Amino acid sequence: MQVLRVEEGRPGQYSDKDIGSGKREFSELLEHEKEELLQDQSEEDEKDNGRLQRTGTKKRRFTPEIGASNGKRIRKKQLASNYYEDADELMDEMEHDTEIAFMIKSKARRRGSPGRGKINRSCSVDSGVKDESKNNTSYTSSSSPPSSPNSSVSVLRWDRSRCTSRHIKDNGDVCFKCHQCMQESKTIVSCSKCENNSYCIRCIKEWYPHMKVQEVKELCPFCRRNCNCNACLHSTGMIKTPKRDISDYEKAQHLAHLIRSMLPFLKEFSDEQKEEIQIEANIQGESLSNIIIEQTLCYNDERVYCNHCATSIVDLHRSCPKCLYELCLSCCREIRQGCLLDRAEVKFQYRNMGCEYIHGGDPSPECCSLEAPDNHIEPLTGWNEPLTGWSANDDNSITCAPKEMGGCGESNLALKRILPCDWIASLEAKAKTVLDICETKYCTFKHECGERRIDMLRKAASREDSCDNFLYCPDSRDTLKEGDLLHFREHWINGEPVIVQNVLEQANGLSWEPMVMWRALSENMDPNSTSQFSEVKTIDCLAGCEVEINTRQFFEGYTEGRMYGNLWPEMLKLKDWPPSDKFENLLPRHCDEFITALPFQEYTDPRAGLLNLAVKLPPGVLKPDMGPKTYIAYGLVEELGRGDSVTKLHCDMSDAVNILTHTAEIKLGDEQKSAISMLKELHRAQDERELRNWVNSQSGQSGAQIGDEEIIEKTYNRELKVPEDDADGPTPSGSPCTEAVEETGGALWDIFRREDVPQLEAYLKKHYKEFRHTYCSLVERVIHPIHDQSFYLTMDHKRKLKEEFGVEPWTFVQSLGEAVFIPAGCPHQVRNLKSCTKVAVDFVSPENVHECLRLTKDFRQLPKNHRAREDKLEIKKMILYAVDQAVKDLEALVATQV
Repeated sequence: MQVLRVEEGRPGQYSDKDIGSGKREFSELLEHEKEELLQDQSEEDEKDNGRLQRTGTKKRRFTPEIGASNGKRIRKKQLASNYYEDADELMDEMEHDTEIAFMIKSKARRRGSPGRGKINRSCSVDSGVKDESKNNTSYTSSSSPPSSPNSSVSVLRWDRSRCTSRHIKDNGDVCFKCHQCMQESKTIVSCSKCENNSYCIRCIKEWYPHMKVQEVKELCPFCRRNCNCNACLHSTGMIKTPKRDISDYEKAQHLAHLIRSMLPFLKEFSDEQKEEIQIEANIQGESLSNIIIEQTLCYNDERVYCNHCATSIVDLHRSCPKCLYELCLSCCREIRQGCLLDRAEVKFQYRNMGCEYIHGGDPSPECCSLEAPDNHIEPLTGWNEPLTGWSANDDNSITCAPKEMGGCGESNLALKRILPCDWIASLEAKAKTVLDICETKYCTFKHECGERRIDMLRKAASREDSCDNFLYCPDSRDTLKEGDLLHFREHWINGEPVIVQNVLEQANGLSWEPMVMWRALSENMDPNSTSQFSEVKTIDCLAGCEVEINTRQFFEGYTEGRMYGNLWPEMLKLKDWPPSDKFENLLPRHCDEFITALPFQEYTDPRAGLLNLAVKLPPGVLKPDMGPKTYIAYGLVEELGRGDSVTKLHCDMSDAVNILTHTAEIKLGDEQKSAISMLKELHRAQDERELRNWVNSQSGQSGAQIGDEEIIEKTYNRELKVPEDDADGPTPSGSPCTEAVEETGGALWDIFRREDVPQLEAYLKKHYKEFRHTYCSLVERVIHPIHDQSFYLTMDHKRKLKEEFGVEPWTFVQSLGEAVFIPAGCPHQVRNLKSCTKVAVDFVSPENVHECLRLTKDFRQLPKNHRAREDKLEIKKMILYAVDQAVKDLEALVATQV
């Protein structure tokens, strides 16, 4: 190992030979250093009487003006005396820390005469500087970071003068600066690759704890492209995201697969429009060829939504010429069929009944005195019932909605279009033509699947008579092989989750430590942005409410833990951070690092994925926010029952991939464990008491529901049985293996099959009063069991779900560096077993477009003010533009092969 030292104005080196391999030689070195310390001390005491205080002949304590921690120059004797009272104590300590010995050995001594060769200070642009003492000349050398074999070339944009590790003092001495902290340092490690960047020992230990000094010397963090200094973290880069080159043949096959998968939906859209145009022809009494549809003005940066169901409008729709009320074709069809449902708002308002109530006590007096109509959730009246006051005319024309529904109730709605006339029908015909040409020219995709080994499968369920209990779980290295994409597609098309291991190994090793990310934001060049991130809004998992906390305090709790006054763990989570589509702008290096780590980038690349429909929207068109997004949350292995760090059961309307980038384990003390056990008993008693009160109230109103008493008996008086099978992994009920969690496990996932959704919804509707939501209040009502995002199924609930309905999710522990692929339409929930940092991105694959459309139809049935109602994805628009772009790309490929 070599550590750079500075002596008499010129760089020098120490190697392992200078230290020796045996204990005797190392001790001699330390003894020699002790003598040097004492000699330097006697020589310099005369000049430093103001700072040096003698307390004896052997013991000396110094009060230096500048400490070692600030990165500035200090003497060797000051370095030792900051921590040790005599040299013997120092030597004993250094016997156990080789790097401290290096720090002392490489401390700079007094500079030579000012007449020595000087380095030209003007050589500071993207160059390293070397001293030639013989001819007093200077020269430059390039320090471009090397490119790794599988990854991308990153073009970093910043002033390299910021990164120069050497500069000249006024007296002509050469000073070395640490690339990380940009402080003058005499104990630095210089990179032997670029010969330009150096890192001080302190920064290596603080910001690169996973790297040894020798590794930094061989290839510094800058050359590895994982430097987390402020300048590098704020740099922007362009990376080549595909990790393997794709031939024109493969590209053509991918494009053909996308077009072929979208053709049925394209035909469906075209048929729907033809039907509406035919109705318009009948209303006007004209032939189809004579129908002229007026085009409405719609800018690229705006979205058009249906005024009734809030679904995105892509092309044909009906609009009121008087009040501009707009209606989608689906609502028009339902009005004519007499089945248009009411979309009235439903008020959700949970009461805050105080801290005592949250932990099993009685509600606070202030809460009990409030009037019920203002604080209880209103009963469901009229919602989701057919509208009787709005119907079609005899000729199938539709009058504008009544005034109470937002319309004028007077004019007939006129048929309007947004896209060019017959654009969708023309696109369908063009897609069929180019697909026929491609299939004739390229035949079929004949690549065979690679070998699928048994270690590529992970058991995640124990369903009887099922062939999907094992999930596809390849290593990231395998995903780069040509045939593995077909393996992925084989499972993906069946709606099965996929787990990819060790994906961070394919990236550059940039630190995902939360404090590194926070430092990058706090040092942001924009002062307005910086002030916004001094405080963060987090979710308190116990109350389910948003709380504001100092950013540093939040991240300290991430590693150290937080608790309430009664010792109950305080679980906080930070969602979608940094806020609203600023991840790439505020953390550009982390964004590049994440994209580089993504497996199956043909699907997942948010910038240029060939099979990702979300990236096909043309420039200027308003795009949905697909991520990446960071999720930072606390976590515990033990399931608390209340206030767990969870993502409640929900269903995303697009595909998603989630990578666990960092974990930190929080240990509970014996006193806290005892307090948690006592509070759990109070929670259990409160649950049983309130459920009985609810059953009694129901029986007093309309008779007890069948099985209510039986539910209570099974829920609170059952003997919990711990499964004995699957000892090596997550049990079917979701209990994680402790040993696996202690090693690398961070999050417990439960993902349900699409075919099990009806039974899952039935279970939640039956047992919804056993769940708590905001302010730990009982769930009052269910609009949609999954889209409400009000439920998290504990181990006991998952056990009852299997007993009563035969439904069991895929359950597994996500380890550090694993990517979890979640297909659209699969309900899922997550509980953090450790403090976790996850980064996720959404994408839209051709295989799951049908689920995106189904979910869009589900969402339009929800009340107006429901959290999931808005059609943010605009899947129809995405399909049209994706096919249009794929057709153009495929035509260009076919033309080049002629």
